[in-house]
Amino acid sequence: MLKVGIVGGTGYVGIELIRLLANHPKVKLESISSVSYQGQKVEDIYPNVLNIVDLVCESSDEVINKCDLIFTALPHGLSEHIVDKCIRNNKVCIDIGADFRLKSEDVYKKWYQKDFEIKDIHKEAVYGLPEVYREQIQKSIVIANPGCYPTSAVLGLAPIFKNKIVKPDSVIIDAKSGTTGTGRNPSQITHFSECNENITAYGIASHRHMPEIEQTLTELCGGDVIVSFTPHLIPVSRGILSTIYVQLKESPSIEEIHDIYKDYYKDEKFVRILPLGQVANIRNVTHSNFCDISIHYDSRSQRLIISSAIDNMIKGAAGQAVQNMNIRMGFEEEEGLMLIPPAF
Repeated sequence: MLKVGIVGGTGYVGIELIRLLANHPKVKLESISSVSYQGQKVEDIYPNVLNIVDLVCESSDEVINKCDLIFTALPHGLSEHIVDKCIRNNKVCIDIGADFRLKSEDVYKKWYQKDFEIKDIHKEAVYGLPEVYREQIQKSIVIANPGCYPTSAVLGLAPIFKNKIVKPDSVIIDAKSGTTGTGRNPSQITHFSECNENITAYGIASHRHMPEIEQTLTELCGGDVIVSFTPHLIPVSRGILSTIYVQLKESPSIEEIHDIYKDYYKDEKFVRILPLGQVANIRNVTHSNFCDISIHYDSRSQRLIISSAIDNMIKGAAGQAVQNMNIRMGFEEEEGLMLIPPAF
């Protein structure tokens, strides 16, 4: 059994990791850490794991010492030194924060107002989007788990960018997320009376996931990509729906485009290309590691419209992290992740 631990185990992503790992047949959840709850039992913080997970929150050093693979589920800027300790102790680390997602230090500094403090470890990091970087993930000691919005957006766009049939400056991404995407610590916009019966756009033209999306799409097509990306907060607990508008270089039929998507994802266990005429929605992926994608064509504007739906806490965070662990450790990729979404 692989001994795994979580640094930052009591946030929303942390408890989702606990839930998934506790049911994984190839691993033992050995240790978790929490600055806010150190010394407290996990079951006292989250009663849903009562009599299932009996761990007590420890320090991050104890997690690293006890475990073979470590997940870091921390806000940006806090993972770098912990990941460095993991590397020096020859432990594989999957970082669910933003510290290792961007390859350029200049870009990272622009969007996160921080430098790379330990520059060498950034060279070790691989971007952990399995459907694009699976081979690199298999060999890496540091895996940068993608952000939730980039996961939904890039999976929706990867086939047409890889086939270089989209105009790279034409991408408009309108994405909507449930409130768990903002984390467990409350803020004004997540207060019930603020978000209930409301939809709010935020981070307009300035959201930190925008350069992450552009970085991956640029690598896929081999040329510079600029996207317009606007996220919205909607009054549901979980889920992301990205509605993406692009213009193509050519004029293939919708059937030909649909075939491109089906062929690109034909061997992927967690990406489901819906039949033409169906529309992706968050209900059909909730509590699962699936990404549902539907393809539509507006003949009047000559725009391709893609709908991409994920659960932001699973495929957008904890589930994808477990998927990365499975790939890296040579397990079956679907181990512990074949969760069927509830019908209602």
